[in-house]
Amino acid sequence: MLAVVGERLTWSYKFPRMDMIPERIAQIEATLRTATNIPEATRHELLDLLAGLKAEVTPLVQTHGESAQQITGSADAAVQAAVHRGEQPEQAAQAVEGLAASVRDFEASHPRLVQIVDRLAVTLSNMGI
Repeated sequence: MLAVVGERLTWSYKFPRMDMIPERIAQIEATLRTATNIPEATRHELLDLLAGLKAEVTPLVQTHGESAQQITGSADAAVQAAVHRGEQPEQAAQAVEGLAASVRDFEASHPRLVQIVDRLAVTLSNMGI
């Protein structure tokens, strides 16, 4: 679900359990592995970035569970938009914006997380989203 918080767009996803975040990232990875419209080099880059995202988000669950859910949900929405980018281009652009916005509050405390999400958003944007 897309929501406006202050002056930024955010994606909000609710999962029944916090331990489902690694499972959700695994689902995103599976989506990328089976997507036929993503060039192989881009697919590898996105998978590497998702591995980094998983490493950064998993410990965040203990202290910022809802934010970790939001970041993971935003990543999922952005990847789904990349896979289906021709169907709803405006929604795809919003998904990438939501992904980048999902980590803004962590710039000081989790700079590596922000760096990974920013690279993920740029890579998806470079695909034409």
